[in-house]
Amino acid sequence: MAHEQHEQHEQHEQHQQHGHDGPGHGHGHGHGHGDGTEIDWAEMAPHLEAQAELFTPLYEKALSWLGKEVTEPGLIVDAGSGPGVVSCLFAEVFPGARVMAVDGSGPLLERAQARADRLGHADRFGTLTGELPQVLEELDYPADLIWAGRSLHHLGDQRAALAAFAERLAPGGTLAIMEGGLPSRFLPRDLGFGRPGLEARLDALEAEWFARMRADLPGAVEETEDWAALLSAAGLKHTRTRSFLLDLPAPASDRARAYIAASLGRLRDVFGDTLDADDRAVLDRLLDPQDPEGVHHRPDVFVLAAHSVHTAVKSV
Repeated sequence: MAHEQHEQHEQHEQHQQHGHDGPGHGHGHGHGHGDGTEIDWAEMAPHLEAQAELFTPLYEKALSWLGKEVTEPGLIVDAGSGPGVVSCLFAEVFPGARVMAVDGSGPLLERAQARADRLGHADRFGTLTGELPQVLEELDYPADLIWAGRSLHHLGDQRAALAAFAERLAPGGTLAIMEGGLPSRFLPRDLGFGRPGLEARLDALEAEWFARMRADLPGAVEETEDWAALLSAAGLKHTRTRSFLLDLPAPASDRARAYIAASLGRLRDVFGDTLDADDRAVLDRLLDPQDPEGVHHRPDVFVLAAHSVHTAVKSV
């Protein structure tokens, strides 16, 4: 999750996954803007942590894949770290590295540092507060790996940000960005009540929200999301892309159900006035803890998501 950004965005989370974080899902961070696209990052902290913890199996697969390319890094920078769940996974997967969590939200970085302390990583874990990408100039030395997990799309000029990230890499260093993937799914297409296809309709609303969020960012620049081409334009080589799956099948655990309810609740809050009456009524039933057809009780809810990671290397 990052910067002046944090003061400016809106909720999201896992449809963080339209290849982006949307109001109902996600883990990105970014700027505040207006008209329904502002995010209160401190308020979002528990939801961000719960999401990242639930998605840990996906992140572990991604980090394992990175570890085949990035061997014995000295400094790993998590750009847009949020509360530090993934930052601490980096510390665990790369025990010889120093990890720097970078974000625009001081309260989120306090949570990141506290997590690192609890997990025994304090001696090689640090935080840096400031706006991306400029704050990376304050690093003491170049990074061997910079990770931007669903944070880049909260920066107005993504091309310029990638160039700035590349400048802070050591020769032979790797830049890895997590952007794109597939919308997450929690529900069967036909719930047994209401019109089938509720999540597809929510996807369409989130896509419109995401476009508004991007347009509202300071210095917003429209960009074709060809990540390999953008990484190459930043002067990096050997671009690669791979997608990673989170598959938590039904019946969902209590933790997954809580996450699903929180995500759908955010969507209800943001899009309640936009949805038609039937879809609003369906969401209300799904969110009712007393309704046997709600997500707290029904046996067929699940979490299925895919995130894409794009990497490139700085010339030696």
